[in-house]
Amino acid sequence: MKFFKKTRLMPYVLIALLALMIGVVAGSTDKVTPFSKANEASPGDADNAEKIVITESNVFADIAEQIDPGVVLITSEVEVQGSQENPFFNDPFFKYFFGNQFDIPESQPRTQEGFGSGFIVSQDGYIVTNEHVIHNANSIEVTIKGFEEPVPAEVVWSEVNTDLAVLKVNVKEDLHAVKLGDSDKIRPGDWAIAIGNPFGFEHTVTTGVVSALGRPITIPSSDGEQRSYPNLIQTDAAINPGNSGGPLLALNGKVIGINTAVSTQGQGIGFAIPINEVKGIVNDLKVKGEIIQPWLGIYYSQLDSKFKEQYKKYYNIKELNGVIIAKVYDDSPADEAGLLANDIITRIDETEIKELTDVKKIIEKKNIGDSIRIDIIRNGNSKILFARIAKRPGKL
Repeated sequence: MKFFKKTRLMPYVLIALLALMIGVVAGSTDKVTPFSKANEASPGDADNAEKIVITESNVFADIAEQIDPGVVLITSEVEVQGSQENPFFNDPFFKYFFGNQFDIPESQPRTQEGFGSGFIVSQDGYIVTNEHVIHNANSIEVTIKGFEEPVPAEVVWSEVNTDLAVLKVNVKEDLHAVKLGDSDKIRPGDWAIAIGNPFGFEHTVTTGVVSALGRPITIPSSDGEQRSYPNLIQTDAAINPGNSGGPLLALNGKVIGINTAVSTQGQGIGFAIPINEVKGIVNDLKVKGEIIQPWLGIYYSQLDSKFKEQYKKYYNIKELNGVIIAKVYDDSPADEAGLLANDIITRIDETEIKELTDVKKIIEKKNIGDSIRIDIIRNGNSKILFARIAKRPGKL
């Protein structure tokens, strides 16, 4: 500063510093987000020295516009007895969290409507949704954008264990099919976009992020059994009754999950099934025209820690790992092998069963006709049974 005071350069240096500071501030106000575009103000504007940031392109809106024709409203009719439920809460996940507060007392048997979402995966009319959206339905209709009337649909494949279903509609026009992404490549913090029909409000778009991966959840189903989900995507994109079965999308516009449930115990906690769990089934339909899957014929769930401790104490067992059979399908390989509900599968062939996904991974690698060894615990006693893998029926 002493040097500047003693020279005539001082005023020019100060002016240069001031100009530099103004330039930095002005530059900071001109930053453009990935979803907006900066445009110069026209010469006639009052403050034509400044830039105006105008949102001309929004990636969320672009994706919604492209995907929207591929998202459908699914209406199902189920014959029930007892209380009359609000159709928007005819969903075991939301009943689990909300309870029966929306039921209307009624004792006569009747037909009840349920609502959900789905998305088109092929131009010739295959649609993916949750199994619980069409569970025990007597009839199913699909509302497709651009069609004046709902279109009847049939179930070509469904599975309670994975809570996935594939429907088929027969129409003359080519339908708008969405593209499937890779759910193995997503990360917590990635953008997530949910599209569906919450509370019957068709084609609703919500956004958020992937909050976590690999979330396990067990929820009672409407028939008294349990649905176990060992590997769900958690998201804070708003998911409500009616969203079930709709797509969860990444920023590239591809489906990364099937929206399934929401927790009302916390704000912004929703769940989706990873899309990779259904991609093989969709590919079989497109290439082979049918789904050929190895099948054992059991509906099973994870052993919780409380049950394990009580079981070990009652039967005086030191160690207990595996999955418990909730249901054995009639005339299935498991039925013919002698497996029963409440059997605990501890090992298949040479592989110890520790997680819920272990059984699925083993069976998926088998060929139709393969023989397998199944180690079980029944009423505290160890048994070995043998089963032969069969082709899975389309509807279960």
